[in-house]
Amino acid sequence: MKFLRVARLDDTDEFVYEPAAGVGELAVPGTFVFTFSDDDPETLDGKRLQAFRNGFLGMRSFGWATVVVVSDVSDAEYKGVVETLAQHFVANYGAPSLQAALPLAREEAEYAASLCEHEVNTLLALERHADAEGIHETFKVIRPQADWEGQGKPVKIWDLVPEDGKD
Repeated sequence: MKFLRVARLDDTDEFVYEPAAGVGELAVPGTFVFTFSDDDPETLDGKRLQAFRNGFLGMRSFGWATVVVVSDVSDAEYKGVVETLAQHFVANYGAPSLQAALPLAREEAEYAASLCEHEVNTLLALERHADAEGIHETFKVIRPQADWEGQGKPVKIWDLVPEDGKD
């Protein structure tokens, strides 16, 4: 089966997220982190805001990543994601038991797997926003550009820009 795995194009995630997910970790969108939170997305700032806007959640570190890759996983790895999520829901979100948490964990894992309709090695990015109706996600395929080889020069795919009024 196919599932999301953390990928990195550079080391930016180490500076953008606290914590950053490790390369190769299986990942889910992780929107539940913000859905279950008492924090209003409008009040988030800094690294937490970056995680809200663009982060996928790694299943080993529970850190954040900007880019994931569609990859093949074993049934055991997939089952491990479900079990890890269920344990996380009990330990961090007040689920009364593993049995009670398993359906929600399965739902999150199934949702992540449903995003893998693309070929293996396809890179995906995420944009999140909130409005009066809730949190919304948009997933984007990152397509290689014709000059990604760099033609002898470093390839720049994005810039880091300070937040308004902050350095």
